[in-house]
Amino acid sequence: MADSEGEYVEGMSDDELGDSTAQAADGPRGTIRTRDGRAKAKGDPRKVKNGGRGKAAWEDIQRSWEDKPYDLDGAGAGDTWEAEKRRRMQRDTTPIQRGIIRHLMLVLDMSFAMTEKDLLPNRYRLTLRYAIDFVREYYEQNPISQLGIVGMRDGIAVRISDMSGNPAEHMEKLREWLDQQEPQGSPSLQNALEMCRGALFHAPSHGTREVLIIYGALLSSDPGDIHDTITSLIADRIRVSIIGLSAQVAICAELCSRTNNDADAGDHYWVALHEQHFRELFLAATNPPATGIAEQKNASLLMMGFPSRTLAPGNTVSMCACHNKGTREGFHCTRCRAKVCRLPAECPVCGLTLILSTHLARSYHHLFPLKNWVEVPWTMAHRSVACYACQSPFPPLPSKITASTGKTKQQQQPQPTVARGVSESSRYACTVCGNHFCFDCDVFSHEVVHNCPGCLSDTTGRAMTPPPPPPAAEEMEVDRS
Repeated sequence: MADSEGEYVEGMSDDELGDSTAQAADGPRGTIRTRDGRAKAKGDPRKVKNGGRGKAAWEDIQRSWEDKPYDLDGAGAGDTWEAEKRRRMQRDTTPIQRGIIRHLMLVLDMSFAMTEKDLLPNRYRLTLRYAIDFVREYYEQNPISQLGIVGMRDGIAVRISDMSGNPAEHMEKLREWLDQQEPQGSPSLQNALEMCRGALFHAPSHGTREVLIIYGALLSSDPGDIHDTITSLIADRIRVSIIGLSAQVAICAELCSRTNNDADAGDHYWVALHEQHFRELFLAATNPPATGIAEQKNASLLMMGFPSRTLAPGNTVSMCACHNKGTREGFHCTRCRAKVCRLPAECPVCGLTLILSTHLARSYHHLFPLKNWVEVPWTMAHRSVACYACQSPFPPLPSKITASTGKTKQQQQPQPTVARGVSESSRYACTVCGNHFCFDCDVFSHEVVHNCPGCLSDTTGRAMTPPPPPPAAEEMEVDRS
């Protein structure tokens, strides 16, 4: 039977292979002729051993960059992730006056532009999922604040949830829209802003008035002049911030700049680059804004009530004043004795703000944030062998370490490059108490607890004194072998 296919020749391109398989008319059977005219037998030693098929050159490519990825500074991928997380955590810790009682309207774009799939699975579904996380984090960081949600679709503004302090209601409404509705129509920025103005009109003067817009379109179908709406927002002291999912829009930059005391638009108008960046920008809005100079001069006292939890006797139930539902447990207003289901809330009868003492404590860290911890070099790493908080062991010190250089004295070889913000000894020190902590405790203390375990556990007052200075470079040589 005649051969119907050419033989595989290793080390040749497709063009060369096509030329080589063309047999010469006068050549003997079982030979092929290459491009340079040389005759070659089919039984060449380079023929593949297993199954008549061998590996081409491109099948043995060694991708060295996949073994251990490095960033531009030469640090590994794990160090880069750790440095990125510390960079997000190391924000300005200067104590400034902030509005911890916030009234925020969240505006979500639900137009045709949200069907794009540049953010997976698409902009609409990802935005609603992040909005649910935002609601949960917002009330975690601002327990005595209020929130309302508005959507933009079909050229109008639709109310998703009313202004309230109950996160469960907001998340339930968002899940309903996520499961039952699809984006359609054009967005109307002016209609959404007018609805937010109406919702924030009765907000008390001691709280902030804010609007956060998630905008995915490049147009706005408005019924009138949006510049008149911007002027009204300025008169009502409403601040607007926008997170764009497409390119920058000129009217959005002007809106953010004018409503924030002519500040730089880049401080209040951002464009998300990818899913992770979008989530970071979204959750960054949970931090309360700084109070302006004019607002600081108008500080006033605010009356609040601190009720206790009560339980109805026996099997009896009573109606709550907030939802008109029968419940056994609740909280009675300290002024009019009306019953509400949960706290924080505003009494539906007398309007008194009802909160718990823990709510104020959780809002307190915005005014006096925990100071950033510093990286501990090898010269100071001998002071600890385990994390002060979780007792996780630290990496051991090199066999011999010199206080002046921090490198092993025997070989003085260059150490692997460490990304900026990452401690070379995996230790981070509090600047007040001087205790050493691991990276996980550093993140947990700054993002969740907002307190230093070493400072809280100090009962002798040593945390009020600064830590001792590091030893001189030529003072000692530590041998920890």
